[in-house]
Amino acid sequence: MRTLCQEESIKVPKGVKITIKAKNVEVTGKHGSLKRNFKHLPIELWLANGGKEVKARMYFAKSKQLSMLRSVCSHISNLFEGVEKKFEYKLRLVYAHFPINANIVNGGKTLEIRNFLGEKIVRTVHMLPGVSVEKSANTKDELIITGTDIELAGRSAALVHQSCLVKDKDIRKFLDGIYVASHGAKEE
Repeated sequence: MRTLCQEESIKVPKGVKITIKAKNVEVTGKHGSLKRNFKHLPIELWLANGGKEVKARMYFAKSKQLSMLRSVCSHISNLFEGVEKKFEYKLRLVYAHFPINANIVNGGKTLEIRNFLGEKIVRTVHMLPGVSVEKSANTKDELIITGTDIELAGRSAALVHQSCLVKDKDIRKFLDGIYVASHGAKEE
């Protein structure tokens, strides 16, 4: 069953500027600006109510295809949240015996992990552009990854997690590693 026309809309928050030109969305706020391209989707995107809300519309779509409308709106609201508040991922260093040693170098752009399971190798993880890492001030063995782009921040957290995977051992017993404890928009 095809739906004739489906529309979704999201409000533009105060203090955020948005421009839409040929499905290229650019959002500017107090933490910088983010761009996102939706050219690969068969939808209409435009600003309504004098730039106070974003509308997305789709014609003659089946229910599976209609799901991309909500996805586009979620992506755009993530852009709003990113330039307003920034996203943060909190990671905990978990170890049973050998304490994992994490050093932040290059001004928060690179993370060096030493002594994982007592190994001598130094694991180096480079943050993706626009993402920074720091040690938590009040919690021991916690890293905080922050960035305006939710995808880059999430991917950086995943890179850190994947750098410390236990190989050739029973992972039910060897639970050492760096795990994402919580994530979301930064509380101001």
